[in-house]
Amino acid sequence: METLSALLHGFSVALTPYNLMWSAIGVTLGTAIGVLPGIGPALTVALLLPVTYNLDPTSAFIMFAGIFYGAMYGGSTTSILLNTPGESASIVTALDGHAMARKGRGAQALATAAIGSFVAGTIATVALTFVAPLMVRVALAFGPAEYFALMVLALTTVTAVLGDSLPRGLASLFFGLALGLVGIDLQTGQARFALGIPELLDGIDVVVVAVGLFAVGETLYNAARHRFEPEEMYDLKGSKWMSREDWSRSWKPWLRGTLIGFPIGALPAGGSEIPTFLSYLTEKRLSKHPEEFGHGAIEAVAGPEAANNASAAGVLAPLLSLGLPTSATAAIMLAAFQQYGLQPGPLLFENNSTLVWGLIASLYIGNVLLLVLNLPMAGVWVKLLAIPRPWLYAGILIFATMGAYTLNNNLVDLVILWVIGLIGFGMRVLDVPVAPCIVGLILGPMAEQQFRRALAISQGDLSVFVTHPISLALLLIGLLLILVPVLLRRRRAAHLPA
Repeated sequence: METLSALLHGFSVALTPYNLMWSAIGVTLGTAIGVLPGIGPALTVALLLPVTYNLDPTSAFIMFAGIFYGAMYGGSTTSILLNTPGESASIVTALDGHAMARKGRGAQALATAAIGSFVAGTIATVALTFVAPLMVRVALAFGPAEYFALMVLALTTVTAVLGDSLPRGLASLFFGLALGLVGIDLQTGQARFALGIPELLDGIDVVVVAVGLFAVGETLYNAARHRFEPEEMYDLKGSKWMSREDWSRSWKPWLRGTLIGFPIGALPAGGSEIPTFLSYLTEKRLSKHPEEFGHGAIEAVAGPEAANNASAAGVLAPLLSLGLPTSATAAIMLAAFQQYGLQPGPLLFENNSTLVWGLIASLYIGNVLLLVLNLPMAGVWVKLLAIPRPWLYAGILIFATMGAYTLNNNLVDLVILWVIGLIGFGMRVLDVPVAPCIVGLILGPMAEQQFRRALAISQGDLSVFVTHPISLALLLIGLLLILVPVLLRRRRAAHLPA
């Protein structure tokens, strides 16, 4: 009953005309930018971070929720019509979605993606409503040692899960940790790595780094990669609605995708890539037409898209209740909280309950708005794909530069933005994941603070981290996330023929 009353309060906040306007703006912007090729939810949220700098935090996060869900919706349009996934979770959708578009069934693929996203998003948001408070109750038992261990787990989770190479992930993480050391040490008051530049004494702005890595770096990479590739887009032809057979083949994959996506998204090593692939494999195994998979099976679009959007709600559960980001987009959302001086976790639910429950309620509203926007206006979103890529990428770079400058109105931020952007471009070329860098920058200083606090309480006794059961368990899970992939690779290599 307590959760339901909190949710009703959240609806009273989210349904005010002012917040409803920001929700509508968020879903529209998120869908519009998410539709554009090569731009996923993480880049979309990062690009619009500076825009919300002067907004009220509750309104800003209601807008971010709309942007997040809208970009997830919009990404399917690019995957289906252009065969250009905006992020790794959309790769599976592109397999059969684009095949349907080549057969003139692009409208049906977009429809099952939109309705499946609505069904999955709504059910997963209901689950988030009840799961997040339970996770908060667990987190209330945490002390400094447990919080340090939790942050170590968050750092290792993002490093181990995002990207194919553990060494590259660790390199990205350590780069982020190094950036987090810049500025004045809060305990000693000494300047660290500021290089005599007064603007760096407050540290490097997380938003500038996020925009540099995800907007500038990603845009430069996409511009370089697609420079000589021909663009081939398939128009929406014939009926724009799903047939009775399409409905009968889609509704079960929607539900199964939701059941797969939410719990895996909520796990520390979940994310959105694993559930989409699992959903695809599940639907292929259960389908009466397995031979159609890879050639335009509607189940192969319905299930993974539902899993993708359900995992998005799942990712928010550990982010809001524990401050634990498990995907690139969650890392950017964490940066958004930092922008407002907020730290996700149990205290957020206690001290900023209006913001948290307004945000959760806005997810329900955003889902409805997205369904209204996406089904009748599919043709409008498709026209955005006609924007020439040079114009698109130039616009993003100008927008990112202006946004970064308006944060603090100094040129040092612009220099940092473009240096980080060029480094981000190099990381993408070398296949180094960028999310660990952002997480390291945000959580590194906080982990250092909790580590020092735990040592102060225990009078310098390092055993405090292993004598507390919760802390020990979290550290062991983090260690396993690093060691298990290494051991599996070595075992696989040992069984390969010479």
